Amino acid sequence: MAARATLCRGLYGLDGRWRVQRLGGVLPPMVGVSKAIRGRRGKVRLGPLPGPPFRVESRGEGIALVYLPPLSAFTDELEAGSGDSWEGRTLFGGYVLGRFRMTRVGC
Repeated sequence: MAARATLCRGLYGLDGRWRVQRLGGVLPPMVGVSKAIRGRRGKVRLGPLPGPPFRVESRGEGIALVYLPPLSAFTDELEAGSGDSWEGRTLFGGYVLGRFRMTRVGC
């Protein structure tokens, strides 16, 4: 089981499927929003629909999810949260739009 947990963590400890919960700001409700991450790449899912792709980057003490064009002005900055979760904030052109939490739901 330990080997599976290690494989699930990946390069930045983010590999897997994540449920996204809005915590505040001008972000819309995030019912059905999830993220799937493998290595340095990921994508958002909006329920059963595919959403925008992003790349994963290390930034200082945290991790950034940098969305690809045409949404490259958006970035999610992440910091490790409690348990198997990450606390994040969404930025547009460097301005904070809102805060969210990602909780792992699978590998």
